[in-house]
Amino acid sequence: MGKIAVFASGTGSNFEALAKSFLSTPHTLCCLVCDKPGAPVLEKAIKYGVPRFLAQYSGRKREEAEREILQYLDYFKPELLVLAGYMRLLSSYFISFYENRIINIHPALLPKYPGTEGLKESYKSADRELGITIHYVDEGMDTGPIICQYSFSRRGDENLEEIEDRIHSLEHTYFPGIILELLGNKNKKQET
Repeated sequence: MGKIAVFASGTGSNFEALAKSFLSTPHTLCCLVCDKPGAPVLEKAIKYGVPRFLAQYSGRKREEAEREILQYLDYFKPELLVLAGYMRLLSSYFISFYENRIINIHPALLPKYPGTEGLKESYKSADRELGITIHYVDEGMDTGPIICQYSFSRRGDENLEEIEDRIHSLEHTYFPGIILELLGNKNKKQET
């Protein structure tokens, strides 16, 4: 029975997809970490009864904010940290506490188009295949080992909103299952 902590900065559509999928499993979405006051994901956490933590980065060093996050996470002891639209790089100090247990979803087919504008850069490209990447987090910007990728072929006449919808559909379809699979594999290793 695994626990995940979700990190998000925005609307929380992936958070909500995860919360819904976890309702029918023995696993727990134990908490949300958000870095944006007033982000819609905070309201979604209330809706699903998930404890939330607002990380204070403004006017401080990243390591100070991360130490507070680590103290908060220590109470829940999650097996996996899931970055679902968290728009901050984590330091090597932070990552060392959860090495190989932090995953991210990125709205482009890495290694192409890393960073916060990955979806828009992917859309503007001439690439026929667009999609998502689920990967482990390391100290770089979307450079960690890839777990899996899912894609679709563009028609060529879609606008950005249509591409965003198709990307979100892939995210909401596959991200929860990959997380559940990772938790299941972790539990199997602990039993042996």
